[in-house]
Amino acid sequence: MNKLKRYIIFLIGLFVNSLGVSLITKANLGTSPISSIPYVLSLNFPLTLGNFTIIFSLLLIFLQLLILRKNFKPEYYLQIPVSILFGYFIDFTMILLAFVQPESYPSKIIYLLIGCVILGFGVYIEVLADVVMLPGESFVRAIVQTWNREFGSTKVCFDVSMAVIAAVLSFVLAHRLDGVREGTVIAALLVGFIARQFGKALAFVKPLLFPEDYAKSSEEESSDKNAKKAATPSEYASVITIGRQYGSGGSELGQILADKLGYNFYDKEIIEMTAGTTGYSSNYVGEHQESLTNSLLYDLVNHMYTFPETEAPKDKIFDAQSKVIQEIAAKGHCVIVGRCADQILKGRTDCLNIFLHAPLKNRIERVMDKKNLSEKEAKSLILKEERRRADNYHYYTRQIWGASANYHLSLDTSLGYDYVMDVILGTAKRLK
Repeated sequence: MNKLKRYIIFLIGLFVNSLGVSLITKANLGTSPISSIPYVLSLNFPLTLGNFTIIFSLLLIFLQLLILRKNFKPEYYLQIPVSILFGYFIDFTMILLAFVQPESYPSKIIYLLIGCVILGFGVYIEVLADVVMLPGESFVRAIVQTWNREFGSTKVCFDVSMAVIAAVLSFVLAHRLDGVREGTVIAALLVGFIARQFGKALAFVKPLLFPEDYAKSSEEESSDKNAKKAATPSEYASVITIGRQYGSGGSELGQILADKLGYNFYDKEIIEMTAGTTGYSSNYVGEHQESLTNSLLYDLVNHMYTFPETEAPKDKIFDAQSKVIQEIAAKGHCVIVGRCADQILKGRTDCLNIFLHAPLKNRIERVMDKKNLSEKEAKSLILKEERRRADNYHYYTRQIWGASANYHLSLDTSLGYDYVMDVILGTAKRLK
């Protein structure tokens, strides 16, 4: 039943996809990169855009066979009927949109943007179904798997290659550039980005559609209960998370708190634990965690990562860290510093969430002393790190970093470590 539901959703996504492609094409400002070669051919030969889409898709599937050979899985053959259906969907929607014939440039742009939104939504639905990749993405996946390339950059190269080949074909066949225009670039930039936005905004949809994927088995629930029973009783909250301004001494205070309580302390240790599950080095994880500099720019640059199995490196690191943090919390008796732990563990009644801050002057002095920097250098470093942490926190949690409503306690460390520690311990005991 679950599989049937997924294929029905996928077919809906495929139709929405074709509607988006057709509307972008009707805008007459070029088409999406993957459709650019079929579109140019359809302008110069009797066959339709849908027909050439089918032919081009079958060519990509054949190339996958050559590249993957024995690694070409049987389920990849599903791309054949999907490609044929997609081609017919495109022809049908082109007929359906026959009334769309924009004349002015602004109206062309409007239709182009609407088409990008529709196509992005279609991609989101396909990813939601998670059953079959279209030949374009699957071809890129084949290259990545065979030659161990990075998916994002390979996808960019693929899209650029499609547009360039289409442009060359246009000059050869029609002696002018036709079918590849600014709309091709706009679609390349926007569609994946829009799909990611739908994915984030509609994150609640997947558990509703596929509750069976999120239901814990009775064995897991039983083991969780047994683990909790086995934990040594404590008069304090079992899990304590600490968010912190850069230079406020949050990590140091966390270590002191863990020592006082006899709890395990996790800060940089999470980097090592995450590296072991992602395939990335500890240095790579350390450099890319909590380091989002601009969420809009990040989404635009990483829009090509749309399918779960081709997750963007930073998303993969965050997901892996989230699982590590949940596993740590399940064992109890721990202090966890940073990494959006307060939101990852949201809903746990045994978790005390703290945010530590201090006046900028105090933090500058602390960073100057600790890093041996000038006042100007220390201030610049603090502001830079705080922007990165704030952007990272907001991107992955949709909450405001440091907002008091997200924490049980928000404390100024300039009041003194002893005072801060007394307040934390008192609250931890009350929460328990």
